[in-house]
Amino acid sequence: MDIPTISVVTPTFHRPEEVRGLLSNLSEQSLLPTEVILIDSSPDDETEMIVRAVKDQYQFDVKYIRQGGGTAIQRNHGINAATGHFVAFVDDDVRLDKDFFKNILDVFGQDSECKIGGVVGYRANEYFGADASQRWRWYKRLGLLTEFEPGRYDFKSGYPINNSLQPPFSGTREVDFMTTACAVWRREVFDAGGRFHEFFRDYGVLEDAHFSLKAGRTWTLLQCGDAKCEELRSPHGRADRRRIGYKCVANYYFVFRDIVGPLGVRRSFRFWRYQAFEFLRIAASALRRRRWSDVQELLGRIEGVLSVARGI
Repeated sequence: MDIPTISVVTPTFHRPEEVRGLLSNLSEQSLLPTEVILIDSSPDDETEMIVRAVKDQYQFDVKYIRQGGGTAIQRNHGINAATGHFVAFVDDDVRLDKDFFKNILDVFGQDSECKIGGVVGYRANEYFGADASQRWRWYKRLGLLTEFEPGRYDFKSGYPINNSLQPPFSGTREVDFMTTACAVWRREVFDAGGRFHEFFRDYGVLEDAHFSLKAGRTWTLLQCGDAKCEELRSPHGRADRRRIGYKCVANYYFVFRDIVGPLGVRRSFRFWRYQAFEFLRIAASALRRRRWSDVQELLGRIEGVLSVARGI
């Protein structure tokens, strides 16, 4: 094989300074990408102007594409434009450790049978810790889920187990799904037709899990604990809680139905039992903290239930 090349694909929306920071961060990688493809859905030209001003400073090509429709649609356009042996999805507010790409390509390099389709990094600042994971312990006590290993998908209840529950580790571990914040995919996954489903329009929720669960039917997916990064959690370009609440019902149901197939009575019961628990949990938070954002999420979840009832 030739010297492996990496195409970085990054959708962005109203985040010009985050894009500037990302390009600078990528330029410090010990293994540089060949190209960075930015897909911008901003209505103004601020991000494009920054890209034009700085693109010649780097040892990799910077391609700018204006495309809306949401992060799933944007990533599909980036995949179509990518030329590398590997395609990396890196969010504009993620900052990679210097050896991020090197460590991930080392994992691919040990795969002589080419069974590994994707490797996701480890977001070091996203680990919940013991105290913050209390909610997940309640899920276990109440039997709401049947799977609790981070990065696995509960095929009986329809819920992904949050990767942020995974403590720091070294080496690799197998997972069912991967975030698009910091993941590298083998080109052959896309050559075989892998794309994000067009159901996932506008603000993205769970399109990454859906894509990787589909790919996982053919390929092995791994998380590399030595490929570290940090997610800055930019406040710009995010949806309101009502929209997120809607998608936490409608999108989760779509993924469950599409991945598992026709849902029988038992699986449907498990899914909606979990949804009922989440609704009560957020309602209790709204009463206790008197936060309007909690009320918004509850309204969004009701809209999501109605959407599912109408047959999304």
